[in-house]
Amino acid sequence: QVQLVESGGGLMQAGGSLRLSCAASGRTFDSLDMAWFRQAPGKEREFVAFRRSDGITYYADSVKGRFTLSRDNAKNTVFLQMNSLKPEDAAVYSCAARWGPSQIATTPDRYTYWGQGTQVTVSS
Repeated sequence: QVQLVESGGGLMQAGGSLRLSCAASGRTFDSLDMAWFRQAPGKEREFVAFRRSDGITYYADSVKGRFTLSRDNAKNTVFLQMNSLKPEDAAVYSCAARWGPSQIATTPDRYTYWGQGTQVTVSS
C-alpha cells in the first residue's frame, strides 16, 4: 500500500511560480511511476505530467516548457515546479502513482494510488 500526500498549493498571480510536493509512504518509492493530474470546477480530470521510475518524463502540451516534474528518491518525494502560471492552470492538483516502469499513461484509470489533492489558484 502506498499513501500519497500533496502540499504546496496556494494562490499565485499569473506569471508567478509554485512548487507542489507529493510525499509517498513505503520503502519502494523508486519503483513507482508518478504523475500529476488536475481538475478544475466543472471539468474532467486532466493529465499534467508523468515521470517514470527510470526517469522518462512526459508532459501535457498545455504545460510543456512551463512545468517540470522531478523526484527525490531519497526523500520519497516528487515535485511539480510550475512556472509562468496562467489563470487556466487553476485547479485541484492530485498526485498519482502506480508500480512501474510501464508505458507512459495519461488517463486516471492507469494509476493505483492517489493523493487527496491540493488547490492551486491563479489570479489574473
